Amino acid sequence: MTHRHFQDELDTLKARLVAMAGLAESAVRTAVASLLERDAGKARRVVEGDRAIDALEMEIEDRSINLLALQQPMARDLRMIAMAMKISSDLERVGDHAVNIAEAVNWLIESPLFPITPEIEEMTRLVTWMLKDALDAFVRADSKLAREILTRDDRVDELHENSFRILLTHMMEDPRKISAGMDFLLVSGNLERIADLTTNISENTIYMLEGRVVKHHAESADAAGA
Repeated sequence: MTHRHFQDELDTLKARLVAMAGLAESAVRTAVASLLERDAGKARRVVEGDRAIDALEMEIEDRSINLLALQQPMARDLRMIAMAMKISSDLERVGDHAVNIAEAVNWLIESPLFPITPEIEEMTRLVTWMLKDALDAFVRADSKLAREILTRDDRVDELHENSFRILLTHMMEDPRKISAGMDFLLVSGNLERIADLTTNISENTIYMLEGRVVKHHAESADAAGA
């Protein structure tokens, strides 16, 4: 494989990853819209669209393995290919969590009206904002933006814990709300997991760009030992 051909393959790999990222982001936004609007049609589109996300993950994995086997890349190119596989795996899971939210919407529509808590509304805003910025950081090769995203996850975790307590209180006070309350707990948990996966994408973007591991506070530990 010539250097020009190798570069073309790298560019194609990145383009496919960007396409997958766009589908995953759209799935989350549509799932959230279906929740806020109690729209079964939008929920159905999320479920049906998940096949395209799965197909792209398989394509990216195949392309990455072929590049690793045939070219034996070094340094930043090697990191880019390895992180493409990791990020595509995270995006596939983001799509799965969007499907979980969409499927919960179908149950909520059939349940007595249960107002969405402010905590879940704020979680949806934060999570979609985090995902958009994480994907922008990857596309623009912006490690500063990727680092900023890491600081937002704690707020999502806090909102998830608050939502759990509030929903549990509602269900204990009125057993008729148990079914809808459990569905909203599922939604909250899936939003929290999307935030975690978005954090993974940001950490992998930093590693791809800088070769620096920031998972599990490794960067802080390195700085302390310097």
